[in-house]
Amino acid sequence: MHLDLHTQSIADLEALGATVLEPQAHWTIMADPEGGEFCAFVRDEVPPQRLYELVVDCADPEAQARWWSTVLAGNCGHDDAHPWWWVDEIPGAPFENLVFQPVPEPKTVKNRVHLDVTAADLPPLVDAGAAVLRKRDDEIQWTVMADPEGNEFCAFAD
Repeated sequence: MHLDLHTQSIADLEALGATVLEPQAHWTIMADPEGGEFCAFVRDEVPPQRLYELVVDCADPEAQARWWSTVLAGNCGHDDAHPWWWVDEIPGAPFENLVFQPVPEPKTVKNRVHLDVTAADLPPLVDAGAAVLRKRDDEIQWTVMADPEGNEFCAFAD
């Protein structure tokens, strides 16, 4: 998973310690000071909400987008011109889209970035295909789960 950000300039991000990895036609692939990749989208006017999208690498973008759109009560979308799928209009989300892009390699390590979600109840998530990785206990007040492709997320039950 990586972040897509709105920015006024690439130089602003470089001044904060980011480095350019690969310019694209409409965005720039960059790395944060620890090497984590993100994409920067230069805008004439940067919206107050600088976080644009969360992008998830996956094997089956359609299935992931449909699953997450159900979990997050958002709208699932796709454009035949591109291989990725997205979820938008997510109630209360601090970003515009959750995007699922296909990659050839399987997930091999724990996600450095993950979602935290609020859920009325956890059984519906499990029934929909999530796995419980760690139950809420005396140390943590949430349940660590994984989506159908193994991406970790934390669920906070109401």
